[in-house]
Amino acid sequence: MYIDRPIFHTLFEHRMNRKITILLGARQVGKTSLLQALYKTLQAEETCLFLDLDLYSNYEKVSTYENLMNTLRLNGYQEDQSRTFFLFLDEFQRYADVTLLLKNIVDHHPNVKVYASGSSSLVIQSKIQESLAGRKRIVFIHPLSFSEYLRFREKTEAIEKLHHLGSVRSKSLNQLVPEIYRELEDFMIYGGYPEVALAKVQDRPEIYSGIFDLYVKKELVDYLKVEKIRNAKLLIKTLAVNHGCETNYAELAQLSSLDEKTVKGYIEILKETFLITVLSPWFTNRNREIVKMPKVYFSDSGVRNYFINSFNPLSVRKDAAWLFEGYVITELIKNGADPSTLKFWRTKNQMEVDLILDHGPKPIPVEIKYKQKITGKDVRGLKSFITQYPDTDKSYLANLNDNQTIFKNMNCKLVSPFALDELLRTDFDS
Repeated sequence: MYIDRPIFHTLFEHRMNRKITILLGARQVGKTSLLQALYKTLQAEETCLFLDLDLYSNYEKVSTYENLMNTLRLNGYQEDQSRTFFLFLDEFQRYADVTLLLKNIVDHHPNVKVYASGSSSLVIQSKIQESLAGRKRIVFIHPLSFSEYLRFREKTEAIEKLHHLGSVRSKSLNQLVPEIYRELEDFMIYGGYPEVALAKVQDRPEIYSGIFDLYVKKELVDYLKVEKIRNAKLLIKTLAVNHGCETNYAELAQLSSLDEKTVKGYIEILKETFLITVLSPWFTNRNREIVKMPKVYFSDSGVRNYFINSFNPLSVRKDAAWLFEGYVITELIKNGADPSTLKFWRTKNQMEVDLILDHGPKPIPVEIKYKQKITGKDVRGLKSFITQYPDTDKSYLANLNDNQTIFKNMNCKLVSPFALDELLRTDFDS
């Protein structure tokens, strides 16, 4: 069963573009389902071929240029045809020579449109950087956003109310739409992997176990040749415990029995295989971002909670605030924010702003509070930032409930968890 996702329509529009469309994202986030949905949709009127390259027998069909062309011909392709032939390659990063074949297709067969998917940005980017330069369009596929999660859960009434929440002015949203807050808590605990969203609660931990086992086997062992798997798992669990905290490489090295250089390398692997998101500290001197400790958030809260073996309700958890921070950051990424533009700010005297949006001419500070009621104390970090950088013309406080109040003296707007896309707009009325 395929459930429609907004990204499908973006991918469908790519059908008229002759560049290779590459879907990148973690395993099990829905890349194959999207490719299959595109395949079935286009197959109704066009000639198409779908190959899962995780199967070696399918790889043999495209292992050489001659094999690929014969495979296309056997499936109805003709070199002089006027209509487009659509070729779908799932998990194409498995074989290095496939990228060279795709280059030949783009250069010599303009009537063939290729969609390809892969789960390791680190592997794929290194292979396509030169061979497919100017010949590709990359689309990142993430776990479900909260609105997509509601759709997968068939929460029709909640979806309808969610669409109208932006026009509601209230300091008590949780009383107006308690059902949406219940779903939000569920989402923050179990995350947004499609299979998990569709499963019964009691089955979800086992599903995550299967996802992680596949991740270790396919990404860390088969593709990236990570040798110290036990230590890598220990590093992942340590990062999960410290979700949202600054990364001390020396401590991580000690706890995972690795050297600091290896820890840094493994963290890069975890980032490029979409397991974690890394936030750099923000400085006006950008060179200092490189040497300061970053923060690490898991790209999916359910994956993070699996690693710490805790799916307890938020009411009894000490890490609820960290989960909410992760929710805000990952929702922004799912709404189109470039992860490299998401940073944080902290001074020597421990003044901090949780998130700095660094995608425009001026940085936009965002404080994140897992609280129902906001007071002046909650904007201390923002006030400190604005004092130090007085040309800051807007700031936000993302909080659990309020979507109305504005601190006019500092041009700070409060934003509820259901209006986070507002953070990516260029202006707001103060």
